[in-house]
Amino acid sequence: MSRSSEPNSRLRSMKALLLGGVVLPMVALSPVNAQDATDEVVVTGIQQSLKAATDVKRNSARIVDAIVAEDIGKLPDNNIAEALQRVTGVSIATDFGVGESVSIRGLSQNRIELNGRTTTGDGRDGISLQDFPSSFLRSVEVVKTPTADMVEGALGGTVRMETIRPLSLDDASLAATFDYELADKTEEWAPIANISAGNSYDLGDNGRIGVIGMYSTQDRTIRQDEFFQRVKLYGDDGLSGLTSNTPEGTFLVGDQNTVQQFEEQRERTAVSLSVEWEPASKAGNLFFDYVTTERSGKQLGNSILDVGGSRTYGDDVSLNNGMVNNYTLTGAFVIPKSWSDFRETDASSIGFGGEWDYSDNIVVSGEVSIAESESNRPDSELNLRPVSKSNHDTWVSGWEATNGAAELCTDSGETAGDGCTINVASYDSDRSSAGLRHTTDATVSFSGNKVPSVIYSDANALLSDTNMALRDFIHDKYETTNDETAYRADVEFTDGLGYDFLTSLSLGFRSTSNEYEYKRSKLQLKDLYRYMYKDDEPYVVHLNEFETAHPGSIKTVSYDNAFDQHGTSGQMDLLEYKVYDPAQLANHNGTFNKVKDLLNGSYYYKPSSSSSATSRTLTGSLADNLALDNGSYRDITEDTTAFYVSADMEINDRISAVAGVRYVETDIESTIIVDDERESGSHSYDDTLPSLNVAYEIDDNSKIRFAYAKVMRRPTFSQLSPAYDVDSSILTADRGAIDLDPFRATQFDISYEHYFEDGGIFSFAVYTKDVESFLKSTTYCEASDLTSGQNVTEYETICLLETAGQNRSEIVQASASQTESDIATLRDQGLTGITTEKVANGEDGTVEGFEIGIQKQLDTLPGIWSNLGVAANYTYADSEQPNGNPLMNISENTYNAQVYWEDNGASIRLAYNYRDEYLASEQEKRINVIGALGLNSSTTDPDNASYDRTAGNNWKAARGQLDLSGSYEASEQLTVVGSITNLLGEPSTFETQLGTDWKYTEADTRMSIGLRYKY
Repeated sequence: MSRSSEPNSRLRSMKALLLGGVVLPMVALSPVNAQDATDEVVVTGIQQSLKAATDVKRNSARIVDAIVAEDIGKLPDNNIAEALQRVTGVSIATDFGVGESVSIRGLSQNRIELNGRTTTGDGRDGISLQDFPSSFLRSVEVVKTPTADMVEGALGGTVRMETIRPLSLDDASLAATFDYELADKTEEWAPIANISAGNSYDLGDNGRIGVIGMYSTQDRTIRQDEFFQRVKLYGDDGLSGLTSNTPEGTFLVGDQNTVQQFEEQRERTAVSLSVEWEPASKAGNLFFDYVTTERSGKQLGNSILDVGGSRTYGDDVSLNNGMVNNYTLTGAFVIPKSWSDFRETDASSIGFGGEWDYSDNIVVSGEVSIAESESNRPDSELNLRPVSKSNHDTWVSGWEATNGAAELCTDSGETAGDGCTINVASYDSDRSSAGLRHTTDATVSFSGNKVPSVIYSDANALLSDTNMALRDFIHDKYETTNDETAYRADVEFTDGLGYDFLTSLSLGFRSTSNEYEYKRSKLQLKDLYRYMYKDDEPYVVHLNEFETAHPGSIKTVSYDNAFDQHGTSGQMDLLEYKVYDPAQLANHNGTFNKVKDLLNGSYYYKPSSSSSATSRTLTGSLADNLALDNGSYRDITEDTTAFYVSADMEINDRISAVAGVRYVETDIESTIIVDDERESGSHSYDDTLPSLNVAYEIDDNSKIRFAYAKVMRRPTFSQLSPAYDVDSSILTADRGAIDLDPFRATQFDISYEHYFEDGGIFSFAVYTKDVESFLKSTTYCEASDLTSGQNVTEYETICLLETAGQNRSEIVQASASQTESDIATLRDQGLTGITTEKVANGEDGTVEGFEIGIQKQLDTLPGIWSNLGVAANYTYADSEQPNGNPLMNISENTYNAQVYWEDNGASIRLAYNYRDEYLASEQEKRINVIGALGLNSSTTDPDNASYDRTAGNNWKAARGQLDLSGSYEASEQLTVVGSITNLLGEPSTFETQLGTDWKYTEADTRMSIGLRYKY
């Protein structure tokens, strides 16, 4: 079962084919002679796009960066977030390697707008940028310094997506792009189609009307591979020959090896319709915009985890990158799991409004907009347990041979031999001592930064049909609705304002009503191998019995290109194992019916003086068996009212400014369910948000800008609800608070911009944000009745209570001498709790840094080299949150570089993005005791001598990515296009606070080829 660490040769051939067959001919087919000096030079393609973006920045009253489409339906990247990562000060978060959301100057609390209107998704952040097609857009602006007329709610900045306006079309227009995208891990081609058509019509005395419609569809299958370990600190027992690199002289050991591989099938369909009319006098316009996006599909996951076992070190034990290398986990057991989890979403945005010249110096505008989002996320798990069928059958036969006919001892006073066969009071410990759990030894070794090697002494441990038994079937259904209705009215006064320097004065009003509801329904069938009986015998369903009853249910997981980006350190047995087929699990009702069939006639009996046998026979459908999780229910209504005044000023020929103030009131009502009754609370606050943007023109090509603003960002809807949301293993929970105030920040910016005649630019900006009210998390151990079903497999992460039924303010976990059985006993006594994270308003924090950007056409170079252009930027960001850690998801150093060449319809672009390490999460479960002090403690009590604020810090290591794209105009109407995203197949690695690797993630390199038609 050894796996090669080299990339799959067939996939290398595919990359080479795409590179050689698409991109290179784009260059080869282009004339190699330079443009004659007497010819008219027409700026097109990439250079045109960059020049247009520079013009947006130059002419804006704010500090803005932008991306402008080369043509209808053609942003520089096919994904909006991936296009925005080229912008100075912007970094992105990815999902399956696909750009999903952006951080602006290190802050992820931003607004995503479409044509100036709110977009909605599952939460506060607006629509996911991977759910919206880039082909619909003519430009995307990143506004870093707001003005008073802008909608509040952006802490970092505002992403303003603009679609093509119908009246900008002079003639009938048709544009269509058809692409096929190959994901190298799934080795599947995905069709992508984008079509837009529009025209404007002269209605004579009735004015002019424009209409444009757009359609986009995408159907892709992509994969993500993950390997991670639990990391703990141990003393020098058996390691005396090694030199520790931790402050306390301990050693980091990774155990509980886990492989997770997810395959996602995603379909996205989007439709846009815009109608715009203006009168013959051109005194104004009316418009109607409608956009809808639909996302559907399924996400299929396989996972295998080994736990338990005692550490044994051989003579070849060593340290690799700070981790103990070459050791054996004796007596480990493996747990396979299947997932089916996907968020299906329907989102729409409707806007109706207009602008009218009320008089020569008064312009009135107004708009009504409705943004709606509905998402449905079904999530199923089917977990297995290592129980040996042969040992189990032998054990049961032994009982029967000794005690006669099978009969269950259900009375606490009965014992085996008194007319009954199996005493349930000793059954669980008996079966463990009888060796019913299938165990094996795991040898772990590392090589460089590759995925560790894990070799099992029992080569058949993961592939036997009789070593694994059905353990859990869990199904959750998450439903979220998020709707906003907004009304806006604005008046702009020009001329006759009484002051020569005052060019215009704007007044405005906006009100919104937002309705957010979150529901979770669940079915949890747990421990289906434990305390289970049928026909008065212990009942366990092994894989072979599952497959016999329902053929086609079991799958052998084996991908020949797993971890081909990192490479593996050697033989990796965790890459081939048997599991319930997640494709079957995606049929949630079908899997429920299979489990229902297997449980028919069974019952559950747990030893207790007051317990009785409980039937496990199920009736009805899956929907009939789902119960609303009242504890996690959220219903939030939020109303806002805002007023603003803004003045545009020209102090003299070189100084201009926009000054204003926005006042906004927020009223929130939050409802939860307690004891089957709805309980509501309310909270209100107001904010006054002044802003100032000043521009000083040094000369015709250079300017300095200064900006000041107060900004605010409301907490997420989840944070605003005190609902109690518990994970399926009943180990952790989150809860919010209705009385949370928003994030508030004061920001200052100063920038220098120099513009070149060819549309190039050099810019330098310094910024600082003083965040006055970060949210902080308080973690405690909550006593809950839910812990009766708590999973104790990972017992060392469970918090312990001092007294049953009473919360504990600090997190205390199992000691080194305690075992899984000990924690299970404490659980049964009500002495285990749920690690609960509750948010509250915290203290101040800061973000400060600088940005440098340059963009230049190298037209002074000789010959064909004059067709080269470059664009590059660098961002430095320094941040600190109240606990002393830097802000999450912010890299100290980020840079982007693009080199492009284009001539006579052919173009090619190489784009590189790099960001250094950043804090990805805090109190990460698998590394929650690893901190800078090396104390091996997870306590959250700052007064405890073992407290380490950095414990559990999870850092995403520095990473760069190279992308390639190109096009060739075969004719005036037809263009060949191609791209490769993540050309070099760069993976992602995560590190502990002590700099040791603990998690390895990689996603597809995506390659596309297609045709674009324009009429």
